[in-house]
Amino acid sequence: MALDSLFLSRILKASAKEVWPAIFDRAWEICSAPLPAKAIGTEIIRREHAVADIDHLLSTSGWDIWRAYEQTAPLASERLSAWWRDQSGGKAALILDGLSLRECPWLLSQARSRGFSIHEACAAASDLPADTTTFAKALGFSQRASLSNNNAGGIHHLPGARTESAEIAWRDCADWIGAEPSWVFWHHWPDNRLHEYDAPGRGLPALAMENEAHLSGDDFWYFVGRLSTGRRVVITADHGHASSGNFADSGKEQGEYLRGKFGKGRWADADEPGAWVPPLDLLLETRHGRKLFVNGRRKWKSPGGYPTLTHGGLTVLEVAVPWIELSK
Repeated sequence: MALDSLFLSRILKASAKEVWPAIFDRAWEICSAPLPAKAIGTEIIRREHAVADIDHLLSTSGWDIWRAYEQTAPLASERLSAWWRDQSGGKAALILDGLSLRECPWLLSQARSRGFSIHEACAAASDLPADTTTFAKALGFSQRASLSNNNAGGIHHLPGARTESAEIAWRDCADWIGAEPSWVFWHHWPDNRLHEYDAPGRGLPALAMENEAHLSGDDFWYFVGRLSTGRRVVITADHGHASSGNFADSGKEQGEYLRGKFGKGRWADADEPGAWVPPLDLLLETRHGRKLFVNGRRKWKSPGGYPTLTHGGLTVLEVAVPWIELSK
């Protein structure tokens, strides 16, 4: 699927400050549209191909755009910190670990049908690397686990919050929500399920069926309802995930290079990038240090096979996350 001329023209004419908001707007437009009642897996893959065209542009002629990412992309960590500071009444943040834009249609349709008011819905950006601990540190936490049992302390960017981190059933999560006016609940789903679907032959369509069951289920929305009692709620994520099983295989020489640098991962601590043009990897100065990233939709032969679902590299759906603000 080729990029439409209006979007391409917008990108080519945009200033550095406008490029990343335009990319995230386009990704949201593609991924958040209502899903059909049938053939959901087919539609998810069609959308995947549409976003892949943006990734192809970024990894070839537009790879230098990544150098302006942290300065101009709408970072979810910054948005959440600012929203928390500006929200005077009851408030709650629900962080769903590894939630991507692909899951937004279920969140939006179910929220509307269950009587929630949606105040804002758009795409936000993960920090780099697109990783759990990176996002936690961007919010002033040492790591995700520090939120468990309200042990996060008071030196972070979401002051006054009662915090929790868990991967238990939604109904059990709801039982933990008390009358505290401010909550931050970091749930490990769906990231804790990615490894169940990263084997060859499974991947994105199979994961989509499970995600639909969760996000369309009464238990999840019962939990959101408890969070939203007397509170405005933001649902967001620390990072998205890549359907790397759909990526093209790198050739032998490039594959050996990438495997040597990254193993089965998508980023590594600072090292010199290769001399390939267009680049296979990019060395970026991030708020979290100098890191080396896989540039674009690349995979390579690895012992046991390269994972079909992963995160941490430089593709749109690895770095784009939902931002949905709602109330009941």
